[in-house]
Amino acid sequence: MIFEKPTRSDISWQETVSLLLRIGAVMKEGKGSRVRFKCRDCSLHVHAPHPEKVISKGTVEAIRGFLTDIGVAP
Repeated sequence: MIFEKPTRSDISWQETVSLLLRIGAVMKEGKGSRVRFKCRDCSLHVHAPHPEKVISKGTVEAIRGFLTDIGVAP
């Protein structure tokens, strides 16, 4: 779903976090809703959605770029 175009706006935050953790990313929560994922030499900084439970299109695109950078493809 993350690699689909046009970019989707109905992707669950919890499913996304689970995916990133399963591929080996390490999650670190910052102040407020800030979250950082690190995998290999790449990092991704995003804001967890609130009060919604789905990620924005901009966050989907950032995650897509992060996945591509670490060598994950559809």
